[in-house]
Amino acid sequence: MTMTHAVADPTAKPTFHGNDKLLAGIVAGVLTFWMFAGTVGTIARAILADINGGPIDQVARPLVDLNQMNLAVSVTALFSGLFIVFFGGLADRIGRGRVALAGNILNIAGSLLLALASGSAALPMLLTGRALQGLSAACIMPATMALVKAYWDGPQRQRAVSMWSIGSWGGSGVAALFGGFVASVYDWRAIFYVSIVVSIVSILLMRGAPESKAEPATRRRFDTAGLAVFMVTMLALMVVLIFGRQIGWTSPTTLGLGGVAVLGTATFVRLERSREVPFIDFALFKNTTFTGATLSNFLLNGTIGLLIVSQQMLQIARPELFDPWKAGLLTIGYALAIIAFIRVGERLLRRFGPRKPMLWGSGIVGLACVALLPTNLLVGQYEILAVIAYALFGVGLAFYATPSTDAALANLPASQAGAGAGIYKMASSLGGAIGAAISLTLFTSFLGGGVSIVGEVLVTQGMHSNEAVRQAGTVSFLFNLVIVLVAIISIVRTVPKGRRYVV
Repeated sequence: MTMTHAVADPTAKPTFHGNDKLLAGIVAGVLTFWMFAGTVGTIARAILADINGGPIDQVARPLVDLNQMNLAVSVTALFSGLFIVFFGGLADRIGRGRVALAGNILNIAGSLLLALASGSAALPMLLTGRALQGLSAACIMPATMALVKAYWDGPQRQRAVSMWSIGSWGGSGVAALFGGFVASVYDWRAIFYVSIVVSIVSILLMRGAPESKAEPATRRRFDTAGLAVFMVTMLALMVVLIFGRQIGWTSPTTLGLGGVAVLGTATFVRLERSREVPFIDFALFKNTTFTGATLSNFLLNGTIGLLIVSQQMLQIARPELFDPWKAGLLTIGYALAIIAFIRVGERLLRRFGPRKPMLWGSGIVGLACVALLPTNLLVGQYEILAVIAYALFGVGLAFYATPSTDAALANLPASQAGAGAGIYKMASSLGGAIGAAISLTLFTSFLGGGVSIVGEVLVTQGMHSNEAVRQAGTVSFLFNLVIVLVAIISIVRTVPKGRRYVV
């Protein structure tokens, strides 16, 4: 979790040092995305059932269908990834505290729309609310990390960074557990009312801290045109990925949007290469270590679809056994592992350099994929595998996170560190958005008829009425396993052994 390099404003009070009140406000702001917004993948079925007045497969004309809900799940990470570089630069210019405040206000607005979503306005309220949550994250993450760098030093800064990381990684680890509990025991809407309260607390705790900006000499003009082209391209791609099957892969709409994505990509690359200060500096990718670490970061973040699909599969296949809370309870190992092992990844980096921990972490995530593949097993057996898989998922990501960040950024020149950090973090969010979208699309595509070849390889045990759902889950997990294998190949080919970097 590395953000754009920040330099404290010389006009800020030089005697101010970060305190626990400000740090608590920062962590609270970070939690609004990672813990609260991150619950939607687990509680998606509960949201659909509530808004549509019954289970999605029993409603003739749902107000929100599965594909639309999949877009709502993915759009938050998409908007976070699209705008995180922009808002990081804006925070440097107008003040990190102001942008963090704006992020909390955006979360309040987005969470309120989600909590009130109902009737014919449910879909636009869901999508707008989720988009606002993504913009909120794009404000809060770079701004708060820059505040940590500006107002804490030495061991105190390390402690503050650790608390920030626990807010992000730890928040993501307990999101399924927390969301499932609230949705099952109370009401899914309560999650977002609580998120509003947390944002208000964050605002109050951060209030009074002096403003922090970058020095004028370090501020860069932002590439608005590049952002606009990139945003249109990514939105077109996401619509194709999520709605292509529903609209028709060969329909004029799908083909037109696909053309927009291809043309947009070509236009973006050409535009950025001509810019003095581009939105994405392609010169950074001449550094093969940075390229490999960023690509593997994009791919491993894409495996979040593994968590989302497995949670939904359990709830659809055996609704009498798994509500959001009971399905989320299986992820407790993920929460504990990612919090317990995040610092272990740091120690492994110091001892072995980045390559080995990155490979070990990716391999462990691959084992999590393998553990979830045998959906043909009896439910009791599969529960045990799911608990093991979620724990492995947390350990793998924890091993990978810090060494990957070090591999991506440690060997870049100081003048490129800020731009590199922005691209690396953007890859995290976009990887999560695209990976979740593809995993969910594969899953929903085969929900009805299943996959015969999977049934031939994995003979279904127990109930056969949910066979198609289980086979659809297997296909999605196989896709995630392929993602991990590509990530491992990228690490092997680009990240040198030890600490020998290629500049």
